[in-house]
Amino acid sequence: MQPITSTEILSKEEYERARPDLRRRLIALKAKRRVPVGDHATVHFETRATMLYQVHEMLRAEDSWLRPGAVEDELEAYNPLIPAGGELSATLMLEYDTAEERAHHLQELVGLDRHLWLTVGDTEPVAALFDNAQVSPTRISSVQYVTWPVDAERSALLRTDGTAVRLIIDHTHYRAQAVLAEETRNEIAGDLD
Repeated sequence: MQPITSTEILSKEEYERARPDLRRRLIALKAKRRVPVGDHATVHFETRATMLYQVHEMLRAEDSWLRPGAVEDELEAYNPLIPAGGELSATLMLEYDTAEERAHHLQELVGLDRHLWLTVGDTEPVAALFDNAQVSPTRISSVQYVTWPVDAERSALLRTDGTAVRLIIDHTHYRAQAVLAEETRNEIAGDLD
């Protein structure tokens, strides 16, 4: 997928007019791309459309349309999350009810960057590649950006109706797995083009 360019960014006024319809469409799209993995982890498969929406939402939240360099800053932050050819891209969110519970578990989950896998059909699991800026020796961030390289065999399987696709977390302090719904498999198969 091609990166987002500044020419695609709507003005504040244009975005406010378009936002209700865009929001409805993006909520529906994101629902197809969201996969809970156990009780506290959710994988959100990203695509160009989700990132374009995110850029606009960040500009809106910070009211920074007119700040010099704001658009470029957001594009620099979010373009890397658009899947490149032959890969899937996702945001992994670790969610806990209280700040204390979150702090405790995020310390326990150090090393999670070596324990998130994608399995396509009967192929060997593929390890997620984490953004190293979000991982430290003492704690991890509750939001992680990850990618999975997808070779030709897995790509063909992802495009095949009925192929079982699983996400697996096998960390000592968090073990869970999820089978992607057929709708989700079909949706993310298009990301590989």
